[in-house]
Amino acid sequence: MRDTWAVPATENPTSHDDPRPDGPAARMPRWLPRAMVLALALVACFQLASWAFHQLISLLLNVLIAFFLALAVEPAVDWMAARGMRRGGATALVFLGILVGTAGFFALLGSMLAGQIATMVQEFPQYLDSVISWINSTFHSHLSRVEVQNNLLKSDWLQKYVQDSANNVLAVSATVLGSLFNLLTVALFSFYFAADGPRLRRALCSVLPPSRQAEVLRAWEIAVAKTGGYLYSRGLMALISGIAHYVLLEILGVPYAPALGMWVGLVSQFIPTIGTYLAGALPILLAFTVNPWYALWVFGFVVIYQQFENYLLQPRITAKTVDIHPAVAFGSVIAGTALMGAVGALIAIPATATLQAFLGAYVKRYEVTDDVRVRGGGRRRRASSALHRLRRSLHDDPPAAPLEGRGGGGGRGEDGTDGGERGTGGKGE
Repeated sequence: MRDTWAVPATENPTSHDDPRPDGPAARMPRWLPRAMVLALALVACFQLASWAFHQLISLLLNVLIAFFLALAVEPAVDWMAARGMRRGGATALVFLGILVGTAGFFALLGSMLAGQIATMVQEFPQYLDSVISWINSTFHSHLSRVEVQNNLLKSDWLQKYVQDSANNVLAVSATVLGSLFNLLTVALFSFYFAADGPRLRRALCSVLPPSRQAEVLRAWEIAVAKTGGYLYSRGLMALISGIAHYVLLEILGVPYAPALGMWVGLVSQFIPTIGTYLAGALPILLAFTVNPWYALWVFGFVVIYQQFENYLLQPRITAKTVDIHPAVAFGSVIAGTALMGAVGALIAIPATATLQAFLGAYVKRYEVTDDVRVRGGGRRRRASSALHRLRRSLHDDPPAAPLEGRGGGGGRGEDGTDGGERGTGGKGE
């Protein structure tokens, strides 16, 4: 009997084992070339964007600094523009004041450094004689100043240092010119950002739907308030700190007291975290050259004033501007330094304050339950709360009812009569 289920191999013309080159197994899918071209295009675009970002990172940093500087000066520009002055003229006047203040600071600092260098050069032989005499008396040697000077001038490392410095003049000049160019770039961008602030916001809002325009304008307003508040509060604290340290240095007779006071005020306020220590080191060093005890006085004053500023002055000034927890400020400075170096350290606190205010405006908060674990205070606070509840319960209890079994003299009933009137020696009523 013929098997009806058997199918000859020759009757299957579409077998997958077809060795012909035009068979289904050798045919390329139609989407594969297009996918390969798209993948190569995406890789090329990513490489191009990465190359452009690394080439323009310096410009982007300058624009970011200029943006925060424009936010800082915009309140002053708006104040003058509201009183009839053109925004361009108001911005120019603000930047002129910043330029004059910066130039005056560096002029005072330069004169102080130049005077100290000239003094050190003049008194260098006396310093060298005292050091040589101490070495001779301590180690029983026979050094002389002329011998030390000749050995120093003819040493190989000094000649090599002078030669390397002469060879690096071109590199140093290029670095200085590059820094000046970056400074001019920041000044130009910040001037246009501050002078054309309304026009810039209008251009930004024109590409957004109306529902998003209010959020963008609110975020911009918060950024202006926090950045400007940070700058002005720091400027006020720098002025107070500078005046306080100037008075102390002037009383002690330390030279260059105005320049040192300005140095302490600006450096301690505008260099985060370590600015206080950098600011106090220079006046302590100069006070030590006058009298070692004066250095101790200056050190003690710097420490005491820092505590006064941290606990009394700063909370009052920054309560409405950049009220940030110290731990958050310290962490933001570290993060900004890790991301963008010194630039990140300078703009970290106003950026964090802006982000904190923006989140506070949009994040919903709830009332916290009254619990000792969120109030703090530990067992003492818990014991005082228990005592307070006990006193309240005793105060709120009704007065005890009078005794009905016995009368007594001197007790009073509910109606205010004497207990003796309710019963005489035996049963009451």
